[in-house]
Amino acid sequence: MTPWEAAAIFAAGVGAGGINAVVGSGSLITFPTMVAVGLPPIVANVSNNIGLVPGSLTGALGYRAELKGQRARLVRLGLGSLLGSLIGGVLLLSLPERTFTVVVSVLIGLACLLVLLQPKLSAWVSAWREHDHPHGGPWLWLGVFAAGIYGGYFGAAQGVLLIGLLGIFLADDLQRVNAAKNVLSLLVNTIAAVLFILADALDLFAAAEVDWTAVLLVAAGATIGGFLGAKVGRKLPAPVLRGFIVCVGVAAIVKLVYG
Repeated sequence: MTPWEAAAIFAAGVGAGGINAVVGSGSLITFPTMVAVGLPPIVANVSNNIGLVPGSLTGALGYRAELKGQRARLVRLGLGSLLGSLIGGVLLLSLPERTFTVVVSVLIGLACLLVLLQPKLSAWVSAWREHDHPHGGPWLWLGVFAAGIYGGYFGAAQGVLLIGLLGIFLADDLQRVNAAKNVLSLLVNTIAAVLFILADALDLFAAAEVDWTAVLLVAAGATIGGFLGAKVGRKLPAPVLRGFIVCVGVAAIVKLVYG
């Protein structure tokens, strides 16, 4: 890895950490950057997931004031995230790399669409919050479980999915919903990261190789980005941010499909 490539991955980590704290689409920056500098897709995805955990932690800590009173809710929903993340991670490591390339190309396209539709999604969330859903209910748990599978397998825009689900089924302030989203995303990323590290150390799956240089670069950048994103992320111009994410996502699809 050249110094310029290392700098690019670090910068992508900063951007991803900030975006994950506010929106939840940071992997659309770090994953394609890793692929662009020559990492195989599954190695890039595994390394990216591990590297983003510190950024998820700083992003969650930045919203700790909004987390007050949500412990019971997060314990209940966190179980769905945990189980879903394990299933998604095992699917990632078990399925052939060609399957991953095809599936992730579709998932990136879906993630870009979700990012573009975020204003409309927010409007739907506001309309739903007029109704009282104090406990979320089984449908929210199942939705969080499905989002956990998605996050364990790839994860880009899982935050957008979680914000939509939590906002629809919970009668709560959107900033508290975003805080809960950060904790659930942190749980998904952490469980998947532990799985990937153990699989690499114990040689359980042939595809579980970790590029630790990339992990450290993303982790360093994401830690800074997560802290900054939690502090100033609400001030970023949303249309510019969405446009940048979509452009990076389209570039990733082209890179994956055409090499």
